[in-house]
Amino acid sequence: MSYKYRVFNSMPESNILKEILKLHKIVFGSTGDLVYKMSSKPQLLIITAMDGEKVIGYKIGYAINEDKFYSWLGGVDNNYRKQGIASKLMEKQHQLLRNKGYSVVQTKSMNKWRSMLILNIKSGFDIVETYKDEKELHKIILEKYL
Repeated sequence: MSYKYRVFNSMPESNILKEILKLHKIVFGSTGDLVYKMSSKPQLLIITAMDGEKVIGYKIGYAINEDKFYSWLGGVDNNYRKQGIASKLMEKQHQLLRNKGYSVVQTKSMNKWRSMLILNIKSGFDIVETYKDEKELHKIILEKYL
């Protein structure tokens, strides 16, 4: 199936933002203060996968500095998984980052997100560090040279 992909270099219009938040809550269990956090990120980049007017996948990131970009959040609707949508979102993000002059993309993951961890490694990311956060959860930092 063919889906439409949209790119936003700032906060998207309210109907798209509502769809992202709805999907984010399904994937991660809550939205917390996501809108506030998104609005405070430098060089915010959002890519959505759309089935008509419905957001079925998204990837959100922002600049760490002029060379390094942080791929922050993403998810795909359970009903649309195993169709390559996450891979396509990542490919589109990395191409846009190359075009914008970034040389490195960084992300973090955890063992419980194994499918994303595997996709990152298959897509050329290297594990560069691990640590325990304030909640004692193991975090894995990955980077890829663009």
